[in-house]
Amino acid sequence: MTALEMQSSDCVLCDEDGGRLLWRNDSLRVVAVDDELPGYTRVIRRSHQPEMTDLSTREQHELMLAVFLVEGVQRQILQAHKVNLASLGNMTPHLHWHIVPRWRDDPWFPDSIWASRRPAAESAVTAWQTRRAALADLLPAYEAALHAALRPL
Repeated sequence: MTALEMQSSDCVLCDEDGGRLLWRNDSLRVVAVDDELPGYTRVIRRSHQPEMTDLSTREQHELMLAVFLVEGVQRQILQAHKVNLASLGNMTPHLHWHIVPRWRDDPWFPDSIWASRRPAAESAVTAWQTRRAALADLLPAYEAALHAALRPL
């Protein structure tokens, strides 16, 4: 059975949004991930394909444009020091990109968010808590800017 023939019951991203739905069109959806890093977002293909080369050139460009637009909004609104982009699909072989804003004082920096947290002094923990609270206040503006940026897709 090819990936395109998989039944939706075989794939969590065919059956579920994969996060809190922020935006969608006929081929993509953008979701907020419930995570300690505010603004962590996924761009998910609505149809089931496991690899970028399963897509037409037009579909590849549309997907990557959405990823880049999300990254740009994270940098502009959330003032991320770095943005991590990842498309793994090892556990869920359905095309989706993780767009993860990062800050030098986040508990994992500079490691991957899937690594163990780095030990931190109390002052660093307090600094991160302060940043998280400020970022939470920016999330409505972030989501509005995402809608505006993604509208042309």
